Amino acid sequence: MFSEQFNHPLIQKTVSQSLLVSKDAVEQCIRKSTFSSQDLPYLLSPHAESSLEILAKKSLALTRQRFGNTMQLFIPMYLSNECFNTCTYCGFSLEYKYKRKTLTKAEIKHEASLLAKKGFKHILLLTGESPKHVSTPYLKEAISIITPYFSSIGIEVQPLEQSDYQTLIQAGADKLTLYQETYHKESYLKYHTYGLKRNFNNRLDAVEKGAKAGFYNINIGSLLGLYDWRYEAFAMAEHLDYLTKKYWKAKYSISFPRIQEMIGTFHEPYPISDKHLTQLIIAFRLAYPDLGITLSTREPKSLRDNLAPLGITTMSAESSTSPAGYSAGNYEEQFQTNDNRSLDSIISMLKSKNLDPVIKDWDMSLMPN
Repeated sequence: MFSEQFNHPLIQKTVSQSLLVSKDAVEQCIRKSTFSSQDLPYLLSPHAESSLEILAKKSLALTRQRFGNTMQLFIPMYLSNECFNTCTYCGFSLEYKYKRKTLTKAEIKHEASLLAKKGFKHILLLTGESPKHVSTPYLKEAISIITPYFSSIGIEVQPLEQSDYQTLIQAGADKLTLYQETYHKESYLKYHTYGLKRNFNNRLDAVEKGAKAGFYNINIGSLLGLYDWRYEAFAMAEHLDYLTKKYWKAKYSISFPRIQEMIGTFHEPYPISDKHLTQLIIAFRLAYPDLGITLSTREPKSLRDNLAPLGITTMSAESSTSPAGYSAGNYEEQFQTNDNRSLDSIISMLKSKNLDPVIKDWDMSLMPN
């Protein structure tokens, strides 16, 4: 499993090397026509910041070459804000004493029908981490209920076993999203103070269980702001390299979510600037030409508009982060979103940038029996 070979000292050493890379070495790297993960220490170095415009043009050209002008659009749907973990940065944390909500079968169907009527065909189902309230049987039933409405169903739930993932795939799920939150174990234990989520290795290895189960698309990432962003970047690259080499049949995507406002008083100890977020996205696009990169509504609309052409392949729209959030439900949200534009508005923005919004580009019927 990946946790057995995950090398924290080596990642920290790579961070140090990246910080010390010379300007001449960066300029030599930038002149290359193709890149790989071995170039990330140069692309993410401080000296590369002054060459972001050049790198952005390369990233834009590479994205158009590999993905055309397309931009996949999806919508998240929260099934529950029940959670048995105490995570200091999350609005669903067990420590917050508010009325919790898990959608009933009728509510799941109602929410799904509303989103389908908006025009969405790709959906991501999310929950808090509560095995009691959102067990595998519950998730299986939820997927079965919404399958008639959507061509692609992703899940972002608590880490499960391979057999559980296989059950959900059979029910209709095709995409797994699971963020490590932070790859820095010491920080991970500091932020996750209670509950099953405190098990660092279990979360790290759950993605691999999903790959073994046969998910068509796997999306990983870390929550930027919990530790140094360069450390997270090199750790994600190591994780990605491991997965793509060992489970090469799956398609891989990556996300770079930044901490946003929520209930409570948590403030990120390692904030990442817009400039560094841009550098991160561009670097991963150049190092991984065929990698999907997702940009969520956590980010403000102006930044999303500017980043969209530079390597992004998937964007969320009209996002709500609370259960029943699309049907006038008044339940606590996980975090605040910063881009509340409608699907039509996002489509208009993308077209103004000569990008082609794609509502549907996948269907489970395409999978071999």
